[in-house]
Amino acid sequence: MKETIITLLEGALETLKQQGTLPADIAPVIKVDPTKDKAHGDYATNLALMLAKPAGRKPRELAEALIAALPPSDAVEKVEIAGPGFVNFFAATDAAAQIVRQVLDAGDAFGRSLVGHGRKVQVEFVSANPTGPLHVGHGRGAAIGDCIARLLEATGFDVTREFYYNDAGAQIANLALSVQARAKGVAPDDDAWPADGYRGDYIVEVANGYLAGETVRADDRHVTAKGDPDDLDAIREFAVAWLRREQDLDLKAFGVEFDVYFLESSLYEKGKVEDVVQRLIAGGHTYEKDGALWLRTTDFGDDKDRVMRKSDGSFTYFLPDVAYHLNKWQRGFTTVINEQGADHHSTVTRVRAGLQALEIGIPEGWPDYVLHQMVMVTRSGVEVKLSKRAGSYVTVRDLIDEVGRDATRFFLAARRADSQLTFDIDLARSQSNDNPVYYVQYAHARVCSMLRKAQADGQPFDHDLAMANLARLDADQEKTVMNRLARFPEVVDHAATSREPQQVAQYLLDLAAEFHSCYNAVKVMVEDDTLRNARLALGLAARQVLRNGLDLMGVSAPEEM
Repeated sequence: MKETIITLLEGALETLKQQGTLPADIAPVIKVDPTKDKAHGDYATNLALMLAKPAGRKPRELAEALIAALPPSDAVEKVEIAGPGFVNFFAATDAAAQIVRQVLDAGDAFGRSLVGHGRKVQVEFVSANPTGPLHVGHGRGAAIGDCIARLLEATGFDVTREFYYNDAGAQIANLALSVQARAKGVAPDDDAWPADGYRGDYIVEVANGYLAGETVRADDRHVTAKGDPDDLDAIREFAVAWLRREQDLDLKAFGVEFDVYFLESSLYEKGKVEDVVQRLIAGGHTYEKDGALWLRTTDFGDDKDRVMRKSDGSFTYFLPDVAYHLNKWQRGFTTVINEQGADHHSTVTRVRAGLQALEIGIPEGWPDYVLHQMVMVTRSGVEVKLSKRAGSYVTVRDLIDEVGRDATRFFLAARRADSQLTFDIDLARSQSNDNPVYYVQYAHARVCSMLRKAQADGQPFDHDLAMANLARLDADQEKTVMNRLARFPEVVDHAATSREPQQVAQYLLDLAAEFHSCYNAVKVMVEDDTLRNARLALGLAARQVLRNGLDLMGVSAPEEM
């Protein structure tokens, strides 16, 4: 319906140009939005307000001219002027109801598009250090990143999901020392415990596995423990593999899979980091000071220059990030989206500056970043801070065990990434309308219940009869649901473009609310066969869109609750 109205307005504009009412070279972006108050019609445009000045007309006068120039259409029942010059469109019932047919014909494909034309996009997310179980911050990144990938796939992009393992550096060294200490019987409260050691119970599990000679199978490697508590290199290799497997299991329980696992250590092993250093030196963007090698990042928008290589010869953390992103570019990913925690904010400018300094044609502002804020977990109004197994933080597995995968995913992705999130365990566990994921899933299950009742009453859904009588859907509540259904493809496209899956979550909540309101106001199981089947068809269309939207969130659509 929205596209129909835009087409009608385009026709009206051409007529007004030919008449000389509007300048011939004017090419406005026509904006048509659903109305908030159905007394003002189904859709409205501010086009007359936008064009009044270039046309030299009063907005209401131009609105009258627009209406007079509209091509005839059976899809529009009437058109009115409101306020200072808004034009309101009232959809003909039969035309508005055709969205039901469109949804049912498209099925799982409704809302999907090919606007991406198969272009390659890489989404990197989670990318946790393999030093412990995934915490709730990683969980938020996993939910948001996976939803972004699903949205991009739904809009026709060729998506690669990638996990970057920081398996080099000081944190991995501390992990190995922690496991070695446990393997030798040293506890965290002993004087001999490493100063920056990891204290969670999972370190005991790793140490016991190592001493027992276990074999760990983690995505791209099999590692068998040597069992020697003095062999720190062997302990490091085993501990990293063990925790990679642990994180893989957490992600599998969360319904998240990756196409590529990229190891930071490979950048060093293959000389990629040193290669970037030499490129930057050759480009004249570096200088030495106080025994360290600096990059002139101020030439590319940074507030001060940054150290690349310290005086002790070790690299700062942003340099391997530059090497990693150069590798992404060389793999042909002209669009890269990094979903990371807000603590990575300072790296954005530095990585982009380093890539610009390579002077190989990488666009400014590449790659894209989506940064999420912290998550606070509460139970009974009190913050939950500790997990016995992890030692110092709440894990993703803790939440999944407490409230289930669906609620965990929906709660973590249903708010803007840049807003802080309070995860209320009591709310996520509740079976009430206050629980957003329950509220949406219940709307889906409610339609399934309607269909089961119709079947049990000997009045099964008749598709052909329903399609022939969609014009019977003329109640205000039914029109509201149909208008909401029609907006779904636009929501999916906008959510994908803006990398904001919470737009889909909000849409689902709005659709569920309008469906529940319609269900309570309009009786479905009436004796009139044509009306009953038309209303069942509306329910089926709502169910289909709810299922499609929930799938984009990685959440199930139960048939019974």
